[in-house]
Amino acid sequence: MNAVAVLPQLTIRDLVVDGAEGPLAARLYIGAAPRVKKDSLVVFFHSGGFVGGDLDDADEFLRHMSGCAGSQLVLASSYTLATERPFPAAVEDAHAVLLWARKHKAKLGWSGKRLVVAGIEAGANLAAVCALMSRDRGGPELAGQVLIMPMLDPGLSTCSMREIKLDDGMAGVADTCAASYRGYLPNGADRTHPYASPLQSSRLKNLPPALILSAEDDPLRDEAEQYAAKLSAAGVGTTLKRLAPAPLQDAGARNECACKGAALAEIGRFLAALDAPVAED
Repeated sequence: MNAVAVLPQLTIRDLVVDGAEGPLAARLYIGAAPRVKKDSLVVFFHSGGFVGGDLDDADEFLRHMSGCAGSQLVLASSYTLATERPFPAAVEDAHAVLLWARKHKAKLGWSGKRLVVAGIEAGANLAAVCALMSRDRGGPELAGQVLIMPMLDPGLSTCSMREIKLDDGMAGVADTCAASYRGYLPNGADRTHPYASPLQSSRLKNLPPALILSAEDDPLRDEAEQYAAKLSAAGVGTTLKRLAPAPLQDAGARNECACKGAALAEIGRFLAALDAPVAED
């Protein structure tokens, strides 16, 4: 990990937050000095294609992420899976967690200054949607969004989704994504809803700055990069980084971001820039 390492003084707390319709399991990662309030809070949503996954899926990644840009306060939250209730349950939960965090900032050890939303794969979809919902619903205000290999296209129409066939593990990703969307979006009309597919949204102005990470060998690559282009065209400050291929030990490894070293370095730079004071003219 080089400069991006787990902090020896990392504190982790399991807690319960409020979702849209009930309590949700969550985990708080406090990077260094737990008694000192942090100015930034990153709210993170896990992967799993909307139909699976839990807080443990990204635990190792978030332990390292807490060391990004010095030290970070990261709140990882679960959400209602489509196997229990389909869209829009998950996105309503995700936005409700942001509202809960704002209301309970003292409990989290957060000053309330900067709120960043983040996620990987399906969780990155929820993070992107949270940015839309927060804008549309008048809050909470977000300082940034971090979308790691986001799952944004229910139509599975991109070239990378159709053409990337690296090995047996990756060759089935399109089928897995299709099955996930069938569970998450059983109503076909929802597949073009911007809160289900931000890539379909025609209203992308006035969103927080974005860091979008794609990967050269990821079937989700093109939809991530298309969304970055659309955000930029809408005037949203957007940083797009395509990560180099990384070897995968098994089909599930991509959900923990196999290229996490490079990803964490980019996330660290992005968060540090958000925290940097703005120079006066």
